[in-house]
Amino acid sequence: MKIAIVVITRQGESIAFKIKRFLPKSKIYIPIKLPARGKGVVSFKGKLIDLTKKLFSEFEGIVFCMAVGIVVRVIAPYIKDKYTDPAVVAVDEKGRFAISLLSGHEGGANSLAIQVANSLGAEPVVTTASESRKKIVIGIGCRRGIDKKEIIKAVQYALKKIKYSIKEVRYISTIDLKQNELGLQEACFELGVSLRVVPAELIRKFSGTYKRSSFVKEKIGVEGVSEPCALITAKMAKLILPKTIVGRVTVAVAKEA
Repeated sequence: MKIAIVVITRQGESIAFKIKRFLPKSKIYIPIKLPARGKGVVSFKGKLIDLTKKLFSEFEGIVFCMAVGIVVRVIAPYIKDKYTDPAVVAVDEKGRFAISLLSGHEGGANSLAIQVANSLGAEPVVTTASESRKKIVIGIGCRRGIDKKEIIKAVQYALKKIKYSIKEVRYISTIDLKQNELGLQEACFELGVSLRVVPAELIRKFSGTYKRSSFVKEKIGVEGVSEPCALITAKMAKLILPKTIVGRVTVAVAKEA
């Protein structure tokens, strides 16, 4: 997906660079009054609404690092239909939320919001009905170099134990240390479930109840992966499958209230 990241302040620019590290082929657009800093940054002059018109025709996805109200006003004149509009995501300048705003399913904004959230350690906001009804989050811990078949086997085993289907799974969640594991990424793609990434720091601060391991802490600096990742990613949730070892994978399942 060809992505543009648009900012109007230096604070927004710092957020944009974090996103760009996760989406290296994206371009950052910044007002000419704020001199461009770094590669892949384009200065624009004139009104934001005019830039938006240009980006709508040139990019498949646009991430605006600014208030939602501003984004709504500048995209409004150019919205046509969900099959041709680009994916639009809005991110607040504190990097707390990534909101899927336009073309959620068809345009890929839901997926883009999750990718952006993963890059920032933020919360993705996805409001499409089909996604909101899914209540299951699967937490995954795995060994380095894991194969996708091992992940899929563990997920299928967990779902069989709790008597749920993959269609009811909202996210597969893991620690940021494992986000680049190709086997994990490929498994999520094959299963049709988005991967959520939980920063290790957030797990260290998490005070919820889960099975803590001094061995895991010695190895990667946190006391657990699968259980806290599931509980942190799900909202107001409880574990319905505690940490379970399936070969080289640990899996746990949380269900939202």
